Amino acid sequence: MSLALVPLDLSVELEANLPCRKFDPDLWFSDSPPELEVAKSLCGDCPLRVECLAGAVERAEPWGVWGGEIFERGAVVPRKRPRGRPRKEDVARDATLRVEAEARLEASGLARRDAVRLAA
Repeated sequence: MSLALVPLDLSVELEANLPCRKFDPDLWFSDSPPELEVAKSLCGDCPLRVECLAGAVERAEPWGVWGGEIFERGAVVPRKRPRGRPRKEDVARDATLRVEAEARLEASGLARRDAVRLAA
């Protein structure tokens, strides 16, 4: 999806009080899964969330939280795993979260199989 196709919310000022400008930017690029979940939650009420997510998908951002979604190696992931081998229940939960992340992308109009790749 091109950013040109995403409707721009003109009611939002560029100097708005956006969470990514209010808090430490390192929070959105943390290695810690709990910190990334905090960043995702802060994006929830952001007026530029859809535009941010669309831009990240278009650019295939390599990592970080963009538009309330976690990107890793250019793909949306439901959650960042901690280091080490995952437990079996974590793998099962990730499958469920992957479906939820795909549903959120579809709800925002960004999920086309050829445009967005969810990490397996």
